[in-house]
Amino acid sequence: MIDLRALRDDFEAVAAALTRRGVDRAELERLAEQDARRRALIVEGDQLRSQRKQAGKAIGQASSPEERERLIAQTKEASTRLSEVEAEQAQIEADLDAALAHLPNLPHPDAPDGHDEDDAVPVRWFGTAPQHTAPARDHVELGEALGILDLQRAAKIAGTRNALLRGPAVWLELGLVRYALDYLDARGHTPVIPPVLVREHALYGTGFLPGSAEEIYHVPADDKYLVGTSEVPLAAMHDDEILDSADLPLRYAGFSTNFRREAGAHGRDTRGLMRVHQFDKVEMFSFTTAEQSDDEHERLTTMQVELLEGLGLHGRVVDIAVGDLGASAQRKYDCEVWLPGQERYRELTSCSNCTDYQARRLRCRHRAHPEEDTALVHTLNGTACAVGRTIAALLETHQRADGTVAVPETLVPYVGLDVLTPPA
Repeated sequence: MIDLRALRDDFEAVAAALTRRGVDRAELERLAEQDARRRALIVEGDQLRSQRKQAGKAIGQASSPEERERLIAQTKEASTRLSEVEAEQAQIEADLDAALAHLPNLPHPDAPDGHDEDDAVPVRWFGTAPQHTAPARDHVELGEALGILDLQRAAKIAGTRNALLRGPAVWLELGLVRYALDYLDARGHTPVIPPVLVREHALYGTGFLPGSAEEIYHVPADDKYLVGTSEVPLAAMHDDEILDSADLPLRYAGFSTNFRREAGAHGRDTRGLMRVHQFDKVEMFSFTTAEQSDDEHERLTTMQVELLEGLGLHGRVVDIAVGDLGASAQRKYDCEVWLPGQERYRELTSCSNCTDYQARRLRCRHRAHPEEDTALVHTLNGTACAVGRTIAALLETHQRADGTVAVPETLVPYVGLDVLTPPA
């Protein structure tokens, strides 16, 4: 949620920033008018309460019955008007809260303009492009030939956009999770396995509700939701808390199974592991001060690159266009890896600086001393390892002409294999 005071104090700057994200200026003007009306009602309400209090005191000191009746009438009139003012103020505040909940974060001034993934700007390259002596196969063909990926039985069990991993793919998945967690733990990220069935406030606090409701699985009987990323419970861990400034940055590494309806993805990535309803992921999450957040964003992105380079993958970092940002993100970098079987770069990880947008909803603040004022924290999230997509990238990148797939050296101790071979 954006700071309403910023809209009030520097309307033109906020309007210019949000217009880049497709927000109608007229909508912001209506919000500013409602805010002005709300503040006028607050002043009027305070004045009416003061008048009613003073009249109430004067009633007992009235010099005549007529004066007493006049003061009583004045008190009733003030009370009647106060009820009207409070009702109008409550309605305006509810309308403001609802409107603010749908507004996205202000974009970073340096984030590129644009509306979709084609407008992203490459800012960095990593790894070496794979060279194959035979035509490259995609991960579905490779996985089925190796006997480690079964999409038909997964569809029989759960419908389309589901996958069944078996045999060495299970060790590969668990190896990737441990590889990422070991890397992050050594760099100060506390490993966490959080709940994945959460209350509404956790999704609202992170900005996934109300705007992305169509992507989220809801369990009506319990009025809870399945998360699409452990960013949600990691952020909500410190809901309505005041953190010690000396403890920041506070860093976590969350591992979870995640669920997404993919309601708006008809016809996109219907084949394989790239866009499924259930997937495992290791997520980085940081709570910082405002002064630290830009550096932390670069740090998390660098760590993503190092993790992917450690797996022998080639790709690029792209700066996402403002029109393609999630609601809570001020700026986002994606790490896109080259998939030889698809002959294109595909997103494997993303990293977002959400500044104080989530913290304002979650009421998560920090201060250095008890006598000091509090300040909102900044929150950042980044994928350390999206397991299914990474398996797809490993299969396509490290495939060999004889049908085998090499396991990167970094994973061999975790997987217990140095090569994946087709069943005899």
